[in-house]
Amino acid sequence: MRAAILARLAADPALARVMGGSARLYDEPPRGSLPVYALFGDAEIRDASVDGAERHAHTLALVVFARPGSARTAVDAADRIAALLAGSDLALTGHALVTLRVAALAVTRDARSGEARATLTLEAVTEAA
Repeated sequence: MRAAILARLAADPALARVMGGSARLYDEPPRGSLPVYALFGDAEIRDASVDGAERHAHTLALVVFARPGSARTAVDAADRIAALLAGSDLALTGHALVTLRVAALAVTRDARSGEARATLTLEAVTEAA
């Protein structure tokens, strides 16, 4: 699912503009890179099989880090990511996407660093192909 999300986001010029030139989504914080960028956050996959169909329920967080002094930059990027992914038909390898929705968008500020971030929580159901 991560590869399909990356492919969908990388192809969008509007998201690239909001993030400073390219859609920047990483597994780990990039060294020396300034926001706006996003990280794959916490994820969980649970069995959701029904009537003999092998299904999995996925919960995945995408965390968008804002430019210093501008929580809005994270919110704008998160909004665009949500628009690109909600209800989309991502092509998955070995699985079919049954549903994909944005369950939540939360904006927080780290008390220690003052860094703002927006967290998108995605929920998906996949079925073995």
